[in-house]
Amino acid sequence: MEETISLRELFAVLRKRLWLIVLITIIAATVSAVISFFVLTPVYESKTQILVNQAKNDQQLYSNQTVQTNVQLINTYNDIITSPAILDKVVKELKLDKSAADLSGQIQVTSAQNSQVAQIVVQDTSAKRAADIANTTASVFQKQVPKLMNVDNVKVLSKAALGESPSPVKPQPLMNVAIAIVVGLMVGVGLSFLLEYLDNTLKTEQDIENILELPVMGVITTIKDVPKATNVQRPDLTARVPQRGETFGS
Repeated sequence: MEETISLRELFAVLRKRLWLIVLITIIAATVSAVISFFVLTPVYESKTQILVNQAKNDQQLYSNQTVQTNVQLINTYNDIITSPAILDKVVKELKLDKSAADLSGQIQVTSAQNSQVAQIVVQDTSAKRAADIANTTASVFQKQVPKLMNVDNVKVLSKAALGESPSPVKPQPLMNVAIAIVVGLMVGVGLSFLLEYLDNTLKTEQDIENILELPVMGVITTIKDVPKATNVQRPDLTARVPQRGETFGS
């Protein structure tokens, strides 16, 4: 027999397990808030921009081909910036207690399509250290490019600045709590339907008709205890039983 579930039944299941859904949602939001505010370490981000621009003389024209050459060079420069040839000098100059490979995981080089500007993005648990790493990386790269590529076409466009009250880029507690609430609701709803599916007990006469496909002939209602009556005269159980030959009137 094909079973169909109406919207009313779905809402009935959700209403029946509403306490479970709310409980799971509250627990998920609470755990997410505690981890975001008290466990995870804030991470700050700092950015600096470099411009890749081929130097031109009086006879050289600034053509579209020159721009395309500079754009293609940016892809090569992205790999050079995160290489040990640059980061080893950054670690040594800033006296960082980490290797070039570890520092490379904190640096990301991005550039817009067909743009001659590259952006060095650094993330660190210290806002000041993130700015120092970004600026030092750009400076070291600018100095090492002529030696590595035999061209001098890199300029620092803007340096990373440390604000008065920098805010971390992650974690984002409000976002994490919102995600936890959504996940908690989904888990709560899913668990509610799972428990309802696993519950094979018969609770109403409608369940009997749907599952057993038998008509209900009668229903036994719940019988409540009858309260004991008060001020009821009890029969006299001490009356003498008449003997043989006697009458009640004698």
